[in-house]
Amino acid sequence: MNNPQLNKHGELQHLLTTEGLPVTIVREILDRAATFVDVSDGLEINNAPLLQGKSVFNVFFENSTRTRTTFEIAAKRLSADVVNLNIGASSTSKGETLMDTVDNLCAMHADMFVVRHGQSGAAHFIAKHVDPGIHVINAGDGRHAHPTQALLDMFTIRHFKKEFHNLRVAIVGDVLHSRVARSQISALTTLGVPEVRVIAPKTLLPTLVENLGVKVYHDMARGLRDVDVVLMLRLQNERMQGAALPSAGEYFKYYGLTEEKLARAKQDVIVMHPGPMNRGIEIDSSVADGPNSVILSQVTFGIAVRMAVMSMLAGVSK
Repeated sequence: MNNPQLNKHGELQHLLTTEGLPVTIVREILDRAATFVDVSDGLEINNAPLLQGKSVFNVFFENSTRTRTTFEIAAKRLSADVVNLNIGASSTSKGETLMDTVDNLCAMHADMFVVRHGQSGAAHFIAKHVDPGIHVINAGDGRHAHPTQALLDMFTIRHFKKEFHNLRVAIVGDVLHSRVARSQISALTTLGVPEVRVIAPKTLLPTLVENLGVKVYHDMARGLRDVDVVLMLRLQNERMQGAALPSAGEYFKYYGLTEEKLARAKQDVIVMHPGPMNRGIEIDSSVADGPNSVILSQVTFGIAVRMAVMSMLAGVSK
């Protein structure tokens, strides 16, 4: 079966999901991202004029300041021309179809689309219909995927833990509504992590989640025992229908990450969160700001990873 993310030579044509992405491509993205990070100099990102003359369109049908901003910074550090479009507040609100919007953007001579959309599969749909010379990056679609977030998480894990083959990783929280969790699970599996756990109440887990190759826990004390990495998830309140949770306070009591709960993990455990964090609901401030937290490093590494993806898609040798 053809992989819609790869061209006929097996090179990255679009980045739509981590599912089915060859491990060679994943490792190439991580390796290339490392060339954009000067770890010895305060984790600053190295600039490079690799996308000079290219136009990158940030096409966001959903609001996301953090993701859009890091893509913008990444593109500008590669010397691309960047156009930011908040589509949700413009054409589609007037009745324009998704494909009409894309056709108009293509007519503006875009080289690359960074797309965020509330419907699962939107980025795949766009990638299928654009000209071969245009590349699409999925910046999050519905509950489906958020590949660059998962890849920056993998980069962060590799930076602090060096290898994947000996790790025990726990993903905690709203797995049901999270596109990040799905992308994380497939990336961790692809990179050879032997044990991936998900910890959540039953109401926040997808049906048959075990089929993704994870171990399921409903108890934080058991689920966090001896883990090397804790990946916290944001509660996706905007995607919840009905009473998935009794109250924020009760959620924090059982599934919020505190120092006491984290003590069950290994002493050198790293704590991560894709942001924005709900302090006092998903994670206690003493943990978010504590010595095991690498959350700010995720943000910095995210720029490098997005630079790597864009330069690969543009066919630039580095």
